[in-house]
Formats: sequence, structure tokens, C-alpha cells
Amino acid sequence: MGFFRIFLFMSLVSISVCQENLNPDLPRPLIIELQESIEPQLRESVEELKLQCGSWRLAVETNNLSPWKTIPEECADYVKEYIMGRAYGMDLERVSNEAGLYAKSVELKEDGKDVWVFDVDETLLSNLPYYAEHGYGLEVFDSVAFDKWVDKGSAPAIESSLKFYEGVLSLGFKVFLLTGRSEEQRSVTVENLISAGFQNWDKLVLRGFEDHGKTATLYKSEKRSRMVEGGFRILGNSGDQWSDLLGSSMSIRSFKLPNPMYYIP
Repeated sequence: MGFFRIFLFMSLVSISVCQENLNPDLPRPLIIELQESIEPQLRESVEELKLQCGSWRLAVETNNLSPWKTIPEECADYVKEYIMGRAYGMDLERVSNEAGLYAKSVELKEDGKDVWVFDVDETLLSNLPYYAEHGYGLEVFDSVAFDKWVDKGSAPAIESSLKFYEGVLSLGFKVFLLTGRSEEQRSVTVENLISAGFQNWDKLVLRGFEDHGKTATLYKSEKRSRMVEGGFRILGNSGDQWSDLLGSSMSIRSFKLPNPMYYIP
């Protein structure tokens, strides 16, 4: 919208200059009068765009959108402001707090089979440094470029998730990490998680060769089913994608972290 305002202002200046050239006696406040008449319309347009982008984000978080590849171009500034402002952090904290209340309310059995499943990317680790350089979801996902970022092993922790993760461990849950990352990225993922403060998980599940080509929903459903077949009870599941949470062998309670930057089916 900043570009639009500058373009509009320059257009008004051009009109004013042309008018003065045609008639030097014309009163100079013409541009001010034009701006005063257009400013309310501009403000209404800005507010309308915010409402439209807010509605789009709500549809994303409630899984009401058809599959999408990028954020709407007109919502680029909105998504950036949401992610980099206070709202995203507050929403993350809200999810962790509510999940924590549920976790404390559960009575665990003494057989050590009660599990909490966590996704990794945008659930425990934040890839914002990467997405900040790629338009916060405005660009089509580039798996090669993203893998290069993953290989750096420098993704920071989502602080509210780290606090909740530690709380889950202290309550006595088994912690299983179920990620869409490749098995080839196991070492760097382990190192990144530990350096970010995540420790003492019981199992880290990554995509094997046989899992490539499967949707995230199918892949994670199959892995959860194996957990259940092994006698584990999945009492909680945290993820930023609906494909982390839906499908077969779902948890008793699932907690969706906000993520308007990308969609994984």
C-alpha cells in the first residue's frame, strides 16, 4: 500500500503542476483539496484489504480453503505484519497455554505408553529466517532452497513451544517427534533441535525412502498407526499443518499452531 500512496501523491503533484502551467493564477491549494477528498477513500480501501486478508487467514487456520501454493499477492504486507508483529507470538502462546492445560488434566497410566506427538518445522523450530527472504509465503515453495536452509541447522526454537515441550516431559509423557523432513536430514535435525533447547525425546520419525511421494496426511497417519499398533496411546498432537493432525490414528486432542505462510496437504 506504501507504493500506491506514493504513486497517488505523485499523480496529484503532476496534476497540480500541469494546472499551474496552464493557468498561473489558479489557487495553489488544489492538490491539498484533492488529497483531502481521496484520503477517506484510501483509508477505506486499506481497511477493506485488511479485512479481506484477515478473512483469508481465518480460512487457512480453520482448514476451509482449497489447497493453495502461495499467499495472495495483495496480502503480502498483511502476512508479514502478522508474522513479525505481536499477534503471531500471542497466537503461538495461546496454543501452548491451552495445550498445557489439557496436558495437566490428563491422568497418565503407569505403563509409559502415553504419548504426545510433535511436528518439527513451525511447531518446535521456526524457519522465519528462511521465509523472511522468500516473501513470507509469497514465493512458490522451493524444496532445494529450503533443504539448503535446513542443512545449516540454525533454525531457532519457538519459545512458547519449547516451554510447553519441557512441561510435557515433566508430566511424564513419552515424546515422539514426527516430521516431514527426510531421513537424510536426521543428523542436522537432531543437532538443530538440541542446540535450540529440545532434548530427551523418545523417538524422532523422518521420511524414509518408502515415504517419498506420499502426502503428509497419509505419511503421518501411517506413522501414528504404527505407534498405536505398538501399544502407545496418542493423547496429544501439536502441529502447524492440518496434515499433521488429521487422518487415521488421530490423537485424543490436537492443537493447531498458526501458519499462514504455506500449506502442506
